Amino acid sequence: MADSQEQKTHPQWRLTPGYLREGGSDVASTLILLGHFLADRNSPSPLPEKSLFTEDGEFEWGDAPTLEKVISSLEDWEFLLHNPRLFRHSIFIIEPWNHVGINDLNEEVRASKNVAYMAQKIADCDSILLPVWHTGLLKKSSLMPILSSSMAVILEGGEPAVYDSSQWNYPNCPREDILTLVENLLLSRFHNTAPIIMICVSHQLAAESHIRLLKRAVNDIKMTEKLISDLEGDALISLKKVAAKIESVGETLNIEKRDGRIVAHGWNDDSFAVVRNEDKEVGDCQLLPYQTPSLKDTNIPHELLEAHQVMAHEYEGVIDSMIVEHGRDITISMFHSDEVNEEAVLFANWAYIALYNAIVPYRDVIATSHLSWLLQLPYSVEILASTEASGEILTECSCTCINYKDFETKDIRRSFTCQFHPELLSDLREIGKRSEPSYQELKDNDGIRLLARLLYEGIQK
Repeated sequence: MADSQEQKTHPQWRLTPGYLREGGSDVASTLILLGHFLADRNSPSPLPEKSLFTEDGEFEWGDAPTLEKVISSLEDWEFLLHNPRLFRHSIFIIEPWNHVGINDLNEEVRASKNVAYMAQKIADCDSILLPVWHTGLLKKSSLMPILSSSMAVILEGGEPAVYDSSQWNYPNCPREDILTLVENLLLSRFHNTAPIIMICVSHQLAAESHIRLLKRAVNDIKMTEKLISDLEGDALISLKKVAAKIESVGETLNIEKRDGRIVAHGWNDDSFAVVRNEDKEVGDCQLLPYQTPSLKDTNIPHELLEAHQVMAHEYEGVIDSMIVEHGRDITISMFHSDEVNEEAVLFANWAYIALYNAIVPYRDVIATSHLSWLLQLPYSVEILASTEASGEILTECSCTCINYKDFETKDIRRSFTCQFHPELLSDLREIGKRSEPSYQELKDNDGIRLLARLLYEGIQK
């Protein structure tokens, strides 16, 4: 009985979601307020005007009125498990690292605070911080069920390079653990689950995880000798043919930079998914719609290009449509030295579609086998936009839309990744080290509007 009583209260946490308005906040009100924010660039906030800073002008995790929900221990996690209303009507912000980079003022930038501020200011949506660099993955058996039951999950950026495990030196969360987390998140987007938005290094971790998942799929199929319900053996024959093709292309696909340098040879190369960028991108950049390379101008296999063109024509990826609707280039904040390789994402997209198409006729057979996890894979990955610097494309794959196609209803669910930081304003400072942005300032900012749009679209599907 004592343990039960302890679970009912937390010394610092608000137990009713919402802070700015009476009656609390929930998924429905959050969507309505996000929609109001996105409707135009000049209407005032319908929420009461109230500071999110402390009386001393501070805005720090664990101290500010709306930043109290920080998972610092297993006890915090257990408390959350016993209060499902908190996570069902909040967004989770996961930090893989303690900051996303160092700005020109020599400040370490903890951008997760900007996400939390934006969500609260425009939609009175609470945030829960999970700093896995500090806590590790905690209770793995409940981690994914809780995250996927929240309103949305945002994975923040970080400083380490995805391709260098030695840089991931927090003992509680080494590189392998964070990649396992990202892989599990990529496999968690089924009916009525939270959309995932991955920013900066998490965008890169997603690219690496796509390749790891495809390797795992190919290996599991190759190692399978029989599927119990596959009486004629047709399902396994089909899967093995597709797996062999994916492996063949993956092992031979080169990653070539614009100057002709080959920086990776096949999917076993550490730099196949992510590599050092030609130039560091810091500050405001222009976001342009992605253009699939012309066959005559690239060595990328034509089937990869064709698969992306067909898929991009069929599905709307939010960011690409937003650029077109905007009528001009969108200005966003970049803060990175590494980039996701265009070829790797085009390959992942083609391979996912090939696997999906091979599974469809035999999905009942696969659903009753040890290969059933393949049903959770994405259907496709679309490159939505590139960034431009000095009139030249610098980062071809600056954001992606990960599509999940339901095998029965054919409904599409989406998650998103961004190399850029939509939550950072042009000064590249974390909120708390700069003044409190007004609702109008957020409403005028392209990056904030883009992040709000991703949340708005993702939560609805």
